[in-house]
Amino acid sequence: MLDKAVVAVKADKDKALEMFNTGQGGFLDRDLYPFCILVSDGKIVAQGGSLTQKYLGQNMRPLKDAVGKAYGEEIFQAAQQPEGKITEVSYMFPKPIANSPPVPKVSFVTRVGDLGCGVGYYK
Repeated sequence: MLDKAVVAVKADKDKALEMFNTGQGGFLDRDLYPFCILVSDGKIVAQGGSLTQKYLGQNMRPLKDAVGKAYGEEIFQAAQQPEGKITEVSYMFPKPIANSPPVPKVSFVTRVGDLGCGVGYYK
């Protein structure tokens, strides 16, 4: 899904972000969804999970998981890497269902122009 998200962003960034946020175009598959941040400041501009929409507009950098790991800063740093490099970030995060406890999650993050985009899966 990350490859598909990168292609969509390169083709039409605004349309891609809209599709990511609404889950259209095949960008929401059970608990798989893309997310994107601005590489300049870490602002979250796309968040496809239905229960994670509350993060839109927030700065990713200060986010910590349930055990205190600064995963937001790790994702931000991954987005600073050269385009095409994919970085793996592991952290604890609730599944996109109501009242889910945090569980292990791995996100693959890459830079696409002025965005850092990722797709994560739950272990």
